[in-house]
Amino acid sequence: MLQPYLPFLILFGFVVLNAAGMILASHFLGPRRPTPTKLAPYESGMPPLGSARERFSVKFYLVAVLFIVFDIETVFLIPWASIFFGGTDTLGTGFLLVEMLVFLVILGVGLAYVWKRGAFEWD
Repeated sequence: MLQPYLPFLILFGFVVLNAAGMILASHFLGPRRPTPTKLAPYESGMPPLGSARERFSVKFYLVAVLFIVFDIETVFLIPWASIFFGGTDTLGTGFLLVEMLVFLVILGVGLAYVWKRGAFEWD
């Protein structure tokens, strides 16, 4: 009953043990020489100003979400390109081309909408 899942379970166990082993090894074998400079917060070479609990503008989160959305949608182009340019003609290259063009048009409409709403303008 577990025969098909046995390789997966072995691999999963190896991954968990490897991750735990690396974390424990870095904890016990890593150098510990804390100094005030090493313990100070660091933000791109600038000393931090203010509290970390300040309120941020919603535009920061909007840009982050837009980045994630367009990044993930760009990842969808990779399998399409490998099928389209790879030469496998399972669905027909015409259908794949139209399908990706519709996908890119939807992306473009979303980008135009966000741009029109002023999400990329910083005050």
